[in-house]
Amino acid sequence: MALDEIILPITKPETEWVRGRALQKMSPTRDHGRLQMKLASLLDAWSRGRGEVATEWRFRIGLPGGPLRPLVPDISFVALEQLRGLEREAIQTPAFAPTVAIEVLSRGDDPRDVASKIDVYLRGGSLLVIIVDPASRSMTLHDIGAVTALGERDTLRHPALPEFELALGDLFASALDLPT
Repeated sequence: MALDEIILPITKPETEWVRGRALQKMSPTRDHGRLQMKLASLLDAWSRGRGEVATEWRFRIGLPGGPLRPLVPDISFVALEQLRGLEREAIQTPAFAPTVAIEVLSRGDDPRDVASKIDVYLRGGSLLVIIVDPASRSMTLHDIGAVTALGERDTLRHPALPEFELALGDLFASALDLPT
């Protein structure tokens, strides 16, 4: 019997469907939480008139021939074009991939799980998946056909985020440096 959708309970932290199993997300640390907050705040300010940004927004992503599966990016951006015409209830847990999915790595993340999420987001329709690594103060941008590594001296720019520019050194310093 084929399932149309994999339904998982709402948990804290959230549970996702990754590599054929239920996987509860890691409880965030200070660095994870601060990066998530700072980046989401900057994207939210940029997104006005372009779409919506949220943290821990649950998506139900379907791949050809498979059921909808829940994934919960740390930060999501959904372009207005994807939201137009949807009722409030349909937007709460959309049955599509976000335009941009951002995952902030945690110490216990299995690289195979991260790679699987990237694959599902991109094959599900995301234009960009950003993996943020607090330990190395770096980002990796994944889109169809390209992977781009960025470090503290680089600036985040991508067509999926038109006119958005972010100096990574400034982001990492403001989020991760200890108060003096």
